[in-house]
Amino acid sequence: MIELRNVSKRFYSAQGAHDVFTNLSLKLPPGRSLGLLGRNGAGKSTLLQIIAGNMQPTTGRVIRSGIISWPIGGASSLHPEMTGLQNTRFLARVYGIDTDSLVEYVKEFADIGKHFNMPLRTYSSGMKSRLSFGIAMGIPFDTYLIDEVTGAGDKSFKERSKAVFKGRMANADAIMISHSMSEMRSFCDSGLVLHNGQIEFFEDIEDAIARHESLLA
Repeated sequence: MIELRNVSKRFYSAQGAHDVFTNLSLKLPPGRSLGLLGRNGAGKSTLLQIIAGNMQPTTGRVIRSGIISWPIGGASSLHPEMTGLQNTRFLARVYGIDTDSLVEYVKEFADIGKHFNMPLRTYSSGMKSRLSFGIAMGIPFDTYLIDEVTGAGDKSFKERSKAVFKGRMANADAIMISHSMSEMRSFCDSGLVLHNGQIEFFEDIEDAIARHESLLA
């Protein structure tokens, strides 16, 4: 279960204060895969970071239950000076997973060869996504936070990513960001639309997509 209670986020720059969203309050229903929609800059990735606990809201709080992943898709939760192997071992210990089993799973799934033993700072963005996704899929989270990851990599990796992700969704919840409406329809049953600092929940992903596309028109 995830609940937002009056969650606001404000960033400051030389141009002044910018409110990404204000007083978001919503209890996300369990047993769902939720598509998070909104135009570029609406604050989707910021909201995922706050739900994960990687970023603190300016005001309000997030109530969480169960084990929630980091926002899978980039490398924001991985250490740039550690190797892929070291990052994998570290996260296995954090989440109480058998270290050797996770290492073998990630090596096979991410398929980044010798780079697995090199520092993350030497990786391309695609390699970082493959590593992050591989680690996350090897850990049994209650809720997966997905940020465009199924679109990373070559055709073979995309197909494997989608197949594994579908398997995980049979026993877990998810909140997913994607610019592909076909992916939203494939993976999500309900939707959230973030617009002008406010959020709307839709029981049916088709209604969420229709609302999102009407806002873009």
